[in-house]
Amino acid sequence: MDIILIPGLWLDATSWNDVTTDLEGRGHRVHALTMPGVGAPAADSADIGIADWVAAGVAAVDAVSGPVVVVGHSGGGNVAWGVADARPDSVSRVIFVDTVPPPSGFGISEFDVVDGVVPFPGWASFDADDVADLDDETRARTTPLTKSVPARVPTDDIILEGGRHRVPATLLMGGLDQGTLESQLESWGPYAEEFRAISDVEVVKIGSGHWPQFSVPSRLAELIDAAVTRRG
Repeated sequence: MDIILIPGLWLDATSWNDVTTDLEGRGHRVHALTMPGVGAPAADSADIGIADWVAAGVAAVDAVSGPVVVVGHSGGGNVAWGVADARPDSVSRVIFVDTVPPPSGFGISEFDVVDGVVPFPGWASFDADDVADLDDETRARTTPLTKSVPARVPTDDIILEGGRHRVPATLLMGGLDQGTLESQLESWGPYAEEFRAISDVEVVKIGSGHWPQFSVPSRLAELIDAAVTRRG
């Protein structure tokens, strides 16, 4: 199966390296993406928004002959859902990594803008549960992989208007099982409605923090492979 891997904010294609190697060993053809404007100064990235990231994902789908699975980590899940919305007949499954499908009209989040871009805020800025499984060595090794993202990307509303709800979805959640996630979603308004609108959706607990591609890449690859090969 062709699998497109979309990183979250501040990361590029290399953040998937360990997962890519494992998935290729399982026989898949993997296409890890670096999104437009990542690492670029404001002068070169000010006009880049979430629609441009979705367009880059769509282009990657269009470059593959046959069905494709799209995987999105964190904010990359918004992009993956936008790709499924635009190409519901080409995407056989969307896999969200520690994130949930966004409803139309919502952004990723808000982060501080510095010199016209959004820099990586550092591991210490995140909730303890998100980074609990990233030891000092892992943090030191992965921090150099982080790059700024265009200022508009996190805050632009994603516009969805196609057939995404008929695309099967798997949510690989760091610390939440299906029952717990569904319970939490009840207080998330439109996010709960979006989740319930998906005709075929499952939730699988990874048992990790927010960056399983760094902390448990083999486990993540195993779960992606299981979702890719699932039928019905």
